[in-house]
Amino acid sequence: MKKNSTKNNRINSEVQKALSSIIRTVKDPRVDPFTSVTDVYVAPDLKTCKVYVSVLSDDGDETIKGLRSAEGYIRHELAREVNLRNTPELTFVLDNSISYGVNMSRKIDEVMAADRKAQEAREE
Repeated sequence: MKKNSTKNNRINSEVQKALSSIIRTVKDPRVDPFTSVTDVYVAPDLKTCKVYVSVLSDDGDETIKGLRSAEGYIRHELAREVNLRNTPELTFVLDNSISYGVNMSRKIDEVMAADRKAQEAREE
């Protein structure tokens, strides 16, 4: 996989900041108010953009559907905020890494608590 250039990294960062603020203004009721843009990958030719979105609640699929239906509005606002040669086509992807990390942390805590209980039982 080819590494991103410095210019592409800057574009990704600017688009991520812009999309984070734009998504908060989407009026679709399916879009969760606690939606955050975790990562953005704009293709070097500026034609496509993959947007990774994390949702705090459990209805992430509904949020993705809402974002897909509001894609025209989001692209229009992105074109106004970020001055690019082309406004990229947006593809929204649900990012479960945060919820996965929280779940794994909870499981580790449970295993550690069970291990402590077993250790205390052996010492008695």
